[in-house]
Amino acid sequence: MSRINWKRVRPNSLVEALRLCKAYAQEKKNLSVERIADRMGVSHDSLYKWLGTGRIPANLIPSFEHTCGAHFASDWLSASAGRMPIPVPTGRGVQPADMVELNSGFAQALQLLTDFYAAPGKADPTATLDALHAHLQQVAYHQANVSTYATPELEF
Repeated sequence: MSRINWKRVRPNSLVEALRLCKAYAQEKKNLSVERIADRMGVSHDSLYKWLGTGRIPANLIPSFEHTCGAHFASDWLSASAGRMPIPVPTGRGVQPADMVELNSGFAQALQLLTDFYAAPGKADPTATLDALHAHLQQVAYHQANVSTYATPELEF
């Protein structure tokens, strides 16, 4: 069985998203379903039922994802509503290499997007989506840095 590239995997349903969270917890944190349920404060029978049907209560999704260490369910819910989930940037200092990376990422995304619209059947939509998503994450990082400039945080 091949290893999963967790940065690139995208679920197609809520059930798959919940199972991916569980698989991530098993692989990265060595947590069984019983240990996940114990940390959430629910019975393992209920968790097995939710993993099988996808009918997990909405107020338990954050605790499930926090326990597992992955956010596939929240990402799927926002994507199914037509929204693009982008992680909130952590806000670190900007280096000149970051600006070059932003520019080259934009150029790559723009080239793939141009190729996609020029010949939709020949271009790879997955590569185009990945490049656009990566560029939007980079722009969101810089947007967060600029927006916090007016109210700086204390450094500890």
